[in-house]
Amino acid sequence: MYKYFISICLFFVFVNGFSQDKKTTKNNTEKDTIIYKSKYGLRLGVDISKPIKSNIDGAYSGFELVGDYRISKRFYVAAELGYEEETNDEDYTNSTAKGSYIRLGFNYNAYENWLDMNNEISLGYRYGFSLFDQTLNSYTPNVNSTYFPANSVIVPQTASGLNAHWSEFIMGIKVETFNNFFVSFSVSYKVLMSVKDPENFKTLYSPGFNRIFESNTGFGFNYTLSYLIPFSKK
Repeated sequence: MYKYFISICLFFVFVNGFSQDKKTTKNNTEKDTIIYKSKYGLRLGVDISKPIKSNIDGAYSGFELVGDYRISKRFYVAAELGYEEETNDEDYTNSTAKGSYIRLGFNYNAYENWLDMNNEISLGYRYGFSLFDQTLNSYTPNVNSTYFPANSVIVPQTASGLNAHWSEFIMGIKVETFNNFFVSFSVSYKVLMSVKDPENFKTLYSPGFNRIFESNTGFGFNYTLSYLIPFSKK
């Protein structure tokens, strides 16, 4: 009788342990199946580096609006639209370029977010296009003469309808500091594809591209504040 009692007790201990293990496995399985959905929507903002530069540099003024739209887990279509005016004072010339530009392309988020985080380490590409005017404010003839020094010629000449096309490769970070509010910083490497020069002069500056050098390459940076308007979660 004593042996039967011990056997029954062991049976109940085994059944109870098996049920507890099964329950734990079920709970763990339920926890593992929790899915965190990401926000999809339109993000709009402004590049605050340009008004800061405008206040520091009296020869420059400009603004830029930025936006992107998430199309998949890692890809975003993106665009920037802006206006710039800058005066360049060279050794023999003083000129002003002003006009608008647009950049269109995409960003790829290489950062693996935890849970419901929405930060980015992005790599991207843009095609840039600008329409602008350039005014030759004054120039000094390059004459090497001690007895007949050259004087500046101040006769403003404006060339309208100029344009430039370029490619832009971007790397940046974007951090969600508050709910749906983002702070980002990016740097870009630009390659000029074509530019229309005025007659008897060279285009020295293109809005959106910045200063045009002999190498037809350049760099840029953006510091933006933006807000996400979420449409859905996936």
